[in-house]
Amino acid sequence: MITVTFLSNDGKTAEAPEDSNLLRVSLREKGGIPFKCGGGICGTCKCRIEQGIENTDAIKPKERKHLTEAEFAEGWRMACQTFLKGDVSVSWPPPVARARPAASTGVREP
Repeated sequence: MITVTFLSNDGKTAEAPEDSNLLRVSLREKGGIPFKCGGGICGTCKCRIEQGIENTDAIKPKERKHLTEAEFAEGWRMACQTFLKGDVSVSWPPPVARARPAASTGVREP
């Protein structure tokens, strides 16, 4: 078994079999990695492997559509496309706050 540490979720840890998909482990164990499609289309599950990048599989073509070579060099991956060979610690950006439309004052500009 391998250990996944979800740093952005208060350091929650989960065990999983080797060759597990990172997003599926997060879903099953309530790790908290954000996602929408789960299939490499949207890029929502972008996360950073803080420790254990050597324990991940090869970068997939779908990841190359969302991440740059510089991001790969910094440890960024897409959780839905990443399979684990050993222990990793992972973090992800906080959710983007949605901008609210300005309240209407009811006054029209001339």
